Amino acid sequence: MPRRTTRNALDTLRTPGRFPGFLKTASICTLIAGLLSPLSQAAVAPEAAAAEATAAIDHCGNQCSDILPPGQNGNATLAQILLNQSFGSMPEHASDQLGPYANLAKGYSGLTNATINSFFNDASFGVPPDQVASTVKPAGRTDVTIVRDKKTGVPHITGTTRYGTEFGAGYAAAQDRLWLMDVFRHVGRGQLTSFAGGAPSNQGLEQQFWRHAPYTEADLQAQIDNAVASNGERGQLALADAKAYLDGINAYIDASDSGRYFPGEYVLTGHKDSITNAGKIEHFKITDMVALGSVIGALFGSGGGGEVNNAISLLAAQEKHGVVEGTKLWESFRERNDPEAVVTVHDKSFPYATKPADPQGEALPDAGSVTEEQLVYDRTGSAAGSAAAGASTTAAKAAMTSAKRGMSNALVVSGEHTASGHPVAVFGPQTGYFAPQLLLLQEIQGPGISARGASFAGLSMYVELGRGQDYAWSATTSGQDIIDTYAVELCQDDHHYLYRGTCTAMEKVEQKNAWKPTTADSTPAGSYTMRVWRTKYGPVTHRATVDGKKVAYTTLRSSFMHEADSIIGFQMLNDPGYVQGPEDFQKAVQHINYTFNWFYVDSEHAAYYNSGDNPVRAAGVDAEFPVWARPAYEWRGWDPATNTARYTPPAEHPNSIDQDYYISWNNKQAKDYTTAPWGDGSVHRGNLLENRVKKLVAAGGVTRASLVKAMADAGLADLRAEDVVPDLLKVVNSSPVTDPTAKAAADRLQAWVSAGARRTETSAGSKQYAHADAIRILDAWWPLLVKAEFEPGLGSELYRAMTANLPIDESPSAGHGATGSHAGSSFQYGWWSYVDKDIRAVLGEPVRGPLDRKYCGGGSLGACRDILVSTLKEAAGRTAAQVYPGDDQCSAGDQWCADSIVQRTLGGIKHGKISWQNRPTYQQVVEFPSHR
Repeated sequence: MPRRTTRNALDTLRTPGRFPGFLKTASICTLIAGLLSPLSQAAVAPEAAAAEATAAIDHCGNQCSDILPPGQNGNATLAQILLNQSFGSMPEHASDQLGPYANLAKGYSGLTNATINSFFNDASFGVPPDQVASTVKPAGRTDVTIVRDKKTGVPHITGTTRYGTEFGAGYAAAQDRLWLMDVFRHVGRGQLTSFAGGAPSNQGLEQQFWRHAPYTEADLQAQIDNAVASNGERGQLALADAKAYLDGINAYIDASDSGRYFPGEYVLTGHKDSITNAGKIEHFKITDMVALGSVIGALFGSGGGGEVNNAISLLAAQEKHGVVEGTKLWESFRERNDPEAVVTVHDKSFPYATKPADPQGEALPDAGSVTEEQLVYDRTGSAAGSAAAGASTTAAKAAMTSAKRGMSNALVVSGEHTASGHPVAVFGPQTGYFAPQLLLLQEIQGPGISARGASFAGLSMYVELGRGQDYAWSATTSGQDIIDTYAVELCQDDHHYLYRGTCTAMEKVEQKNAWKPTTADSTPAGSYTMRVWRTKYGPVTHRATVDGKKVAYTTLRSSFMHEADSIIGFQMLNDPGYVQGPEDFQKAVQHINYTFNWFYVDSEHAAYYNSGDNPVRAAGVDAEFPVWARPAYEWRGWDPATNTARYTPPAEHPNSIDQDYYISWNNKQAKDYTTAPWGDGSVHRGNLLENRVKKLVAAGGVTRASLVKAMADAGLADLRAEDVVPDLLKVVNSSPVTDPTAKAAADRLQAWVSAGARRTETSAGSKQYAHADAIRILDAWWPLLVKAEFEPGLGSELYRAMTANLPIDESPSAGHGATGSHAGSSFQYGWWSYVDKDIRAVLGEPVRGPLDRKYCGGGSLGACRDILVSTLKEAAGRTAAQVYPGDDQCSAGDQWCADSIVQRTLGGIKHGKISWQNRPTYQQVVEFPSHR
């Protein structure tokens, strides 16, 4: 049977591909004509107003570029949605960045500095007079102007007052992303089904996020109050900025409602009536921003957790191999501090979350006792029944897994190694591909603010990733551990626990949701209640017994109840008066409590800093496993009333200024700095950048074009083929291959590797891969060879436990990552290091940080070769339809389509597929020739 694409946290928010039959008849033309009659959005023809605001200081010298597909315009009226669904027409600026972005995959080889903007936008400040498409003074204000350019429609917001500037930012954000912002404020509150419909995917999404951030309205407000109170004048300024920003959003809501050009999804989901205009679009309030921030933080900036799964796999290893050998095995697969791992900061140690010599306070579960905490109760209607419950649970688990994925990459070269003598950077976040996109572009110029770049919709009061007057910055997800699991001992009943010796009631937090069918979501009426039990040590996630005692496992996250705190860091990054150089940049991002790697360049310096509130753990506590909820094992200085603690000082976070080059693709930050995700070993996708940038730096004369080419080339490489297959073929060819099928397969793989191991079209638009057979063979071979290589030595139970910690593969066609199938981002998590280390050991080659034993063929080269040859022959016999069985986007056997990137619809506008690239969604190319 054709498989369905794995649903996940984000791709499931979609308007259906079909509408009721009456919309498909000739009457659609009449309906559209009527819908086109409402007032159009207020705009002014290009005029001198565009030049009213003084041009901002810009030291980029036309050497700053950026791109964010599919397009700036993420709002569409009902008429525009119907036209798109029926005839494929696009609203203006909805898709004009998708083509240039896609074209880099085949166009990068001949790239020069002069042709960069054939694939990127000019990210200079301001808009040339002949490129002004429109000017708007939102709500008739005289202190702010929004100018949009002809090419991309990006808003350039210029204010003469701080209030007006932020009002304009809010107004422009609503112009471009109102529906998306509304969706995600409901996701953050666990209210998506009541707002957008009860599809199982929507159920799964709200369940996943609300489970980990079960905030009440009072909690959301308290976080704002705390952020303001603890940050002095900057806190007060942030509050004023947020209020002005919200006033701008709400002004647009009122204008679009009265003018009837609001997003058409409000009609399709039953919130507005297309004929009478009855219904209401709720105004935004300040707590909505915290709800939005909790979603973004959970997806991209919260490293850690997983201690219960770690414990289960450790116990499985000890059960099979004994405590000593089982622990040794587990540690070798965990690769906490692998000496062969690629790192961002060279030749410097930053110890964090290291393995203690004598672990204390561990609370490992009794074998077989762990159960996941129930979340959903009182199901009715379409939410009831085992099938409905199973569908939403599957969706929730997919979302939960995806939220642990980190993304984004950065390539930064210091001026010592560039042709100009100025640092060069190519960097950006991989946030998936959506329509509309989660991020939006903007330029903001006003008192104390001067920046252009990307921000998450609904949080765009400041530019979050972008450039200032003479500097630029970006981030990648870092993943260091700021989440710990505690075992709270139960007392009295299942909802009381011992807190510092006192039997204490857990706090019950509930969210009740109900839905009914709409045009956008025909799911029949239903309802349920989500219930989370909170303790001082965080929400309950599992139940178990430890040495026969009943316990609840909880997760304590350092950013829990602190989702709003990072706003100060972003405010500083936007302030040209604050950021004067790399040291100021590092101080600014120290105020961001999410787990990110931050990169910076100006005309003279490059810099790096790893952010996050890293708790100081008690001596002897191993961050990998659950510990008892007792004072001796709590975070040092922890105050449960505020969830604050002592945090590691800035100097202990990986950081650097003017290193020769930096790369990051969610790899290990530095020696001795343990990150929560598994897989920081000898082969990591960071190697794809490291190898290319190191080669460029050695040659010298790096340019913006050459660094883009390195990024683009890495973005088409198959990590397995580039870094692991050569050694696999050494084993296969260690004696003559006599089987013709296996021999042909090995030859095809060798030819592909020799040609560069890229997954790329034969020519632009061909939708056929060069070396298609070799790619098919490897996609089929990898899971077969991993299982055959490791399961015999590990045993089936331990093998399953280990794959729960780290999936064996993450090829482009798989459903994986924070954004699911067809999401571009690939090769972040897999068993490539295990295979690499094991095969090299079998070959007799030196291995630093080896596995606990040789697995392939029990360590015998001949037996290992037999395993590889037999699995290779089996893989070669798999047809394309078997390897790529099809999904809701592609027919079975369509290899190119299986890999292709899809702009997942979060609204009513659909876009075409583009060829696979493994690169940031929003990306900057920057080089500053001068400085203030």
